[in-house]
Amino acid sequence: MPEINQSRILIIATHGFEQDELEVPRDKLRKAGAKVDVATPDGREIRGWKGKDWGNTAPADLKIADAKVEDYNALVIPGGVMNPDKLRIDEDAMKIVRGFLSSGRIVAAVCHGPWLLVQADALRGRKATSYKSIRKDVENAGAEWVDEEVVVDNGIITSRNPGDLDAFTKKIVEEVREGRHDRKQAAE
Repeated sequence: MPEINQSRILIIATHGFEQDELEVPRDKLRKAGAKVDVATPDGREIRGWKGKDWGNTAPADLKIADAKVEDYNALVIPGGVMNPDKLRIDEDAMKIVRGFLSSGRIVAAVCHGPWLLVQADALRGRKATSYKSIRKDVENAGAEWVDEEVVVDNGIITSRNPGDLDAFTKKIVEEVREGRHDRKQAAE
């Protein structure tokens, strides 16, 4: 049960991530003392999406394929439409998601980010939330969809949109302090 200033957090993302959904958790977790790494498919910087156009770039610390689950306490998956839609068909990204899920480590997904949890079959029998346009996807994956700013079910944290980022980040800190969770392994 590490304190946040002794933890390591991995964020996975690619081009088209919702800018605030990567930057706000990254910056707030770093400010709290966590070591936060951003992993991308090719290990290069990625461009965010802000409003109705391309936004800022975010530097990458490593390739997703080079990230090791055992090096981290939590995984953060930002939304945006493009980012999770690309990552849910990326073998390396899904391997990391499944690894975090099966290890009992914290997994936090916001907005469209829960699409990766749907892809990993990790929501069956759980409470979760998401951006409203993917509600049916989350429900079809077996989750009870709840319209709340942050929902936690056994170390899996979900939030709806950028307006929920303060509660989302606060919950990541709380869950990291709790430590690992015993839960059924995600489906391969």
